[in-house]
Amino acid sequence: LQSNSCCIGPDFTEDNRGPEEEAMIKIAGNSYLASLNLPDFHGCSPGWSSAFYGAECFDSEVHSYLKNLGKQKSSESQNIDAKKVELEQLLMMETKNYRKTIKFYQKLLQKERRSKGPETKSMLPKLRGQLQEMKSKVQFLELVKKYVQAKQWGVESCVLPTVIHNGKTDTMDMAPMDESSLLLYYNTEKHQCNNQNGVRVLQAGTPLGLMAYLYSRNAFLEGYVQQFLYTFRYFCTQEEFLQFLLDRISSTLSSASLDPSTSLTKICNRSFYILQAWIEDCYSVDFATNTSLLCTLKEFISSKVASLNGYGERLLSLLEDASARKSGSADQCSSMDKCEEEGEEGRKTLHSLCKKLSEDVSGKNFYWKLSKGMGPIAQYQRDRLHTSSAVLPKPCSLTEAKADAVGPYLLTEYSAQQLCWQLTLLQQEVFLKCHPVHFLNSRALGVKDKCVAVQKPVSTETVSLKVCNLFLSKCIQDQYLLQLLRNADSISTWVAAEIVTCHTTKWQVSLLSKFLLIAKCCYEQRNFATAMQILAGLENLIVRQLPAWKILPAKVAEIMEELKAVEVFLKSDSLCLMEGDRFKTLPTIPSAHVLAMHVQQLETGGFTMTNGAHKWTKLRNIAKVVSQVHAFQENPYTYTPDFKLQSYLRQRITRFKDADISALAADNCANFHQIPAEKHSRKIQDTLRRMKATFQ
Repeated sequence: LQSNSCCIGPDFTEDNRGPEEEAMIKIAGNSYLASLNLPDFHGCSPGWSSAFYGAECFDSEVHSYLKNLGKQKSSESQNIDAKKVELEQLLMMETKNYRKTIKFYQKLLQKERRSKGPETKSMLPKLRGQLQEMKSKVQFLELVKKYVQAKQWGVESCVLPTVIHNGKTDTMDMAPMDESSLLLYYNTEKHQCNNQNGVRVLQAGTPLGLMAYLYSRNAFLEGYVQQFLYTFRYFCTQEEFLQFLLDRISSTLSSASLDPSTSLTKICNRSFYILQAWIEDCYSVDFATNTSLLCTLKEFISSKVASLNGYGERLLSLLEDASARKSGSADQCSSMDKCEEEGEEGRKTLHSLCKKLSEDVSGKNFYWKLSKGMGPIAQYQRDRLHTSSAVLPKPCSLTEAKADAVGPYLLTEYSAQQLCWQLTLLQQEVFLKCHPVHFLNSRALGVKDKCVAVQKPVSTETVSLKVCNLFLSKCIQDQYLLQLLRNADSISTWVAAEIVTCHTTKWQVSLLSKFLLIAKCCYEQRNFATAMQILAGLENLIVRQLPAWKILPAKVAEIMEELKAVEVFLKSDSLCLMEGDRFKTLPTIPSAHVLAMHVQQLETGGFTMTNGAHKWTKLRNIAKVVSQVHAFQENPYTYTPDFKLQSYLRQRITRFKDADISALAADNCANFHQIPAEKHSRKIQDTLRRMKATFQ
């Protein structure tokens, strides 16, 4: 999964440079931009932090650092190319040192665990402090680099009508237009971050005007580009957006010069920059699901771009890489944890080491309440599991038959923490495949505001996109959100089914306690998705009426109230999980349904003003909320996988995913309140006496 960090976390892929890139960095002066295949076109996606923080992504320290960068020689005080060269060298050096120090820390940590010597123990805290400083340095340099990239190739707002004009083939018939007919602004006070006087903030615009604003000088700095890539489907189709970019490239490519100050060069380069950012960030939701769109782009690059400069080949290579990642994403996600962390090299080497380091160093949990941790619950004697063959499907393989024979007994052989870890890794597999765009326009997919989003599997053919479709009618929408919600519903059903199929009340108490402790561990580890799925299973109407709740230990029963409080917390604010710095250092998996409901709430109301302009303030807020998906995906869990336990959990979840809980419960006497036999016979005798008395 490609990292989307730009402003907060470093782009660790930059460290993996080949000899050609290192040689290019050594080139000084204007020769750094020798042709149109710009070396800066490496990792063009602004990233989630650009959409989330907007203009606040770059603080005053970044501005002052860039201002002083490259001033060692007076002749190069204002040379931006020299600044870029020096910045690349510094970033490469700091990242290389950071990588070496992390590997040394890992070796030292393993040595300390084996020998437990006092020397290594005293060195570890010092080394941790050094690592934090080095990490901050790398992150800051990456932030400066993204700022330099964001400032390039933009035009002034007064030139935006020219951007539209350059893409028109029928210029003779085109009516003159000005900026006010395309975009609507509102004025704000002086911005503290960019030190600009009288900043104008975009409020609304026509579809053509919003696409043209991508070429504005401050579009990248304001976070507009990333916000646009998340939300443009509300006002234009993928085909319209692609054609807009290709028209600008066609009209400026042949006449664009090496002089970066000309408008044609800026428009041409910015077009390529936006196109690559779109491919990098949204290939899976736009190009992978639309073969016609992909063919149009490939044909244009091969016929128009490849013959003029080498950048066309880079774009085609980028498309091939993105296609390979998309087609192999399922295999990568399932085998991701099988790789040894120390031997893993490539694009995510440093990133993986950082996450392993944070796990070793912090070891922190997310505590919703100041509640004491529950101790291990004594394992109850195994009882015979009773299930209804008429309700459940029969196992179709030997492994499924084994899992069915074991039943829920295996759950008691593992601690709540172990089960939490493996359920979290399973949840992470499906979460890493989702995209912020998947959470948009969910009403059209039939997602409703209720405790469980999808009660039964919903076929994509039965989904009606005519009722509440907020996207344009010809806009193709990926429906992966339904798969996320079906997966959540399957886990909830599995939890309920395991409990109601218990043969005795004593066994039900054991499983209720186990699931409550698992849910508690999940939300403390910020896996809110699994925690809410277990809560939904426990809140099933049949499960809540079980007699086992009355004899559940009080301390364990209190966890149910904690889970409900966490649910209220998650529903209270769409950005509650992005508060503070916890999400930057601790892995997080949000509840897909809760997030979809927050987006639906933002989507309520009109998207256009009375003059037909689309409300960009509304779209910007939506982009900010969904950007947290990419933010959380950057910081994955690094638990050690237990493939045996994961296989068992998968098989049990699959077996029960379509089960009828009421039918399962009806076939089990432990699910009903039992009247003692003596008391029952006494009632019959009393009734008979009363009946005899009436006839005397």
